[in-house]
Amino acid sequence: MTGPANPAPEPLISAARIAARVDELAAEIDVQYAGVDDLVLIGVLKGSFIFLADLSRRLTVPHRIEFIAVSSYGDAESTAHPGDVRLIMDIRHRVYGSHVLLVEDIVDTGHTIAYLQRLLAARGPASLRTCALVRKPERAEVEVPVDYLGFDIPDVWVVGYGLDWAERYRTLPDICVVHPEP
Repeated sequence: MTGPANPAPEPLISAARIAARVDELAAEIDVQYAGVDDLVLIGVLKGSFIFLADLSRRLTVPHRIEFIAVSSYGDAESTAHPGDVRLIMDIRHRVYGSHVLLVEDIVDTGHTIAYLQRLLAARGPASLRTCALVRKPERAEVEVPVDYLGFDIPDVWVVGYGLDWAERYRTLPDICVVHPEP
């Protein structure tokens, strides 16, 4: 799939639906981590930053926030193989013995989440779970556990609420579809 030819975004999931689902996810996470005093939310940059901010503000359990950034390979400009992932920025503090919740904007093929789950599991957390805003089940190449999921969506190019097209449209309040070139 190349870039969108007509980047005029069409709403797919409204800001109101997103807010309601984030409330539900926060409530589920609060129950899961009740009594835990060392929960670390790790946001995957850049796409998760809005979702992570909203989710973290709705949580009542004590938590701290870290960020991690990766780059996926396998596009036409890369000599790497599809599914190759490279760490761009690591978290700043240890997670050994902590409960870790990886917060991602989108699960597409699953390669990025699988890489991050392996990387973080090797660091000895007390637990490791994943929360994703959206998932495209049709695109899955790797089975990855997603413990908390906002929405399953069709295989369309989406922007807004942190998701972007060429660094544009991240701050749209809705999750919107843009149409790719044929």
